[in-house]
Amino acid sequence: MLPEVRQSVTGVGVWAALNTCRPVTVEDGTLVLGLPHEETELAGHLRMPHLSRLIESKFGAAWGSPIKLRVIDGVTLQDWDNVKRRDAEARRLQERALEKSRAEAASRATWENVYEQLGRKYAQMANRSLPQNRARLLVEGVQLIAEARRSIGAGDELNERNFARCMERLAQHTDTPSALIAVEVLKAVGEL
Repeated sequence: MLPEVRQSVTGVGVWAALNTCRPVTVEDGTLVLGLPHEETELAGHLRMPHLSRLIESKFGAAWGSPIKLRVIDGVTLQDWDNVKRRDAEARRLQERALEKSRAEAASRATWENVYEQLGRKYAQMANRSLPQNRARLLVEGVQLIAEARRSIGAGDELNERNFARCMERLAQHTDTPSALIAVEVLKAVGEL
């Protein structure tokens, strides 16, 4: 197949890449072409869209099914196994980062909701200057923040900052030191 591909292209670099590469395997609809370790700079020629499409179409026609091209560094099955292991590790790390990102987004949304609820409760409160009304807001706010803390739990720095931000807002609305609010919230969730 590669000689047929060679007849359809021009360019010294492309020809050198096609002459140097070796078929390693066909696995799960993927044609794996390898280049010797000392010739890896030629891989860019094989990855050019027009050449890779040409190789995929020629090999796909010969195999009778669609083929995707994968160019690797190395020409042995062991090299291919190493590439697959690296790919699996990269996918695992990507999935972990995605999970962490989702958890951070959920945490941020929860704390943002608590922050907004505290603001609405304060805005709806009649006679804000009366200490008994601020005390009611304090009790409700501590419960609200404690419920969010229980659902999210302790976490990374961003989570802790959002937690503190909500306690600071409640402190501002109730004229209470934020450390005392933190004591009440942490007692309510069993962290003190």
